Amino acid sequence: MKNILTIAGSDSCGGAGIQADLKAMSAQGTYGMSVITAITAQNTKGVFAVQEIDIDIIKKQIEVLYEDIDISSVKIGMLSSSDIIKTVHETLKNVKAKNIVIDPVMISKSGYYLLKDEAVKALKQFLEIGTLVTPNIPEAEVLSEMKIKNEDDMIAAGKKIKSLGAKNVLVKGGHREDNCTDILITENNEIIRFEGVRFETKNTHGTGCTLSSTIASYIGKGLSIEESVRLGKRYISEAIKNSFSIGKGVGPVGHFIDLYKKAGVDFE
Repeated sequence: MKNILTIAGSDSCGGAGIQADLKAMSAQGTYGMSVITAITAQNTKGVFAVQEIDIDIIKKQIEVLYEDIDISSVKIGMLSSSDIIKTVHETLKNVKAKNIVIDPVMISKSGYYLLKDEAVKALKQFLEIGTLVTPNIPEAEVLSEMKIKNEDDMIAAGKKIKSLGAKNVLVKGGHREDNCTDILITENNEIIRFEGVRFETKNTHGTGCTLSSTIASYIGKGLSIEESVRLGKRYISEAIKNSFSIGKGVGPVGHFIDLYKKAGVDFE
C-alpha cells in the first residue's frame, strides 16, 4: 500500500481539508498521513475562525514523517500565510519530496479568505516544486493575473501558471456556467479536456480537496498524470452525485458512499 501525505488545514465539520483528504486517500486504497497547517472553526454554513499552527511544528511534522516513512506523493492544501508557505516549500525541498500535487486553496465556499493577500507572491514561487497544480477558475485568475471567461482563457491562464514552474496544470471548470470541463496542460504542453457532468446539489463541500487528494493517490500508485486526473474526475463525480446533508448549509460529498450503504445508512 502506498503512503500519501496531505499538508493542509483541519476542517472541524469533516467535509474538507485534512479530513476530506484522508477519506479520499483511503477510498483509493492508499494510506493517508497528515501535516496540519491550521485549525479552522467551521460548519456547513461557513468558516468562522482560523488558528495557524506554529511554523516550527509544521516543519517538524514533515521532517519526522520523511525520516521514517517512504512517502509516494504529497497533496498540498491550505497554506494561509507566506511564512507557512515558505516553510513547507523549503522543507519539502530538503527532504526531496516527490510527486507534489498543489491545490492552491484561497477562498472557502462561504467566501472566507483562507489565504492572506501577502501570501500570494510566496504561493507563486512555491508552484515551482509542483508536479501538478489544480486551481479552480477564481484561483487561476489570481495566479495568472487575468480574467477567465471561456475555455481559451482557461488554457491561457493554465499556461501562465505553468510558466511559474509547475510541470502540469489542471484548471478546473466547475465555476463556469456553460459547462464544467476541466483543462489539463501537460509537461509537454499538450492540452487535454476532461468533460464532466453537473449535478443539481448544494452539497459540494470539499470537492477541490477530495479531487486533488484522489489524484495524488493515483500518482503515488504510479499512474500517469492524465490517467490520475481521469480517475480522480470519475471518483469526485460519483462523490458529488452521492453527496448528502449533515447540517443547515453546504453538506459533504460521499467519500465512502458504498461503505455507508453496506452499513445500512439510508440517504433517501
